[in-house]
Amino acid sequence: MIFFRTIKSFLSDKEYRDLILTGITILIIGTIAYHELEGWSYLDAFYFSFITLTTIGFGDFAPQTDWGKIFTVIYITIGVGIILSFINTLYLHYSKNVIRRKKKKS
Repeated sequence: MIFFRTIKSFLSDKEYRDLILTGITILIIGTIAYHELEGWSYLDAFYFSFITLTTIGFGDFAPQTDWGKIFTVIYITIGVGIILSFINTLYLHYSKNVIRRKKKKS
């Protein structure tokens, strides 16, 4: 229940919404680029984009073309910061709401 309230309050803030849109945009850019550059399906391209930007990197996919490798270097440089900022901001927002709710109960 608290999770959904946190998401609702997160989405009501313009700065947070912009961060979500930026994260979604960077994932869409990666998905389209890998689909075009590597010839992967959209699902595989999205999967690789998500796994790469969250720094999980299972290693089951890797760019094989020179342009795919160049794009990956640029994509990681720009995208990891954006995605990690989003995850960190979501965590901080959630933590702040949990603390606030605990203080109200006290």
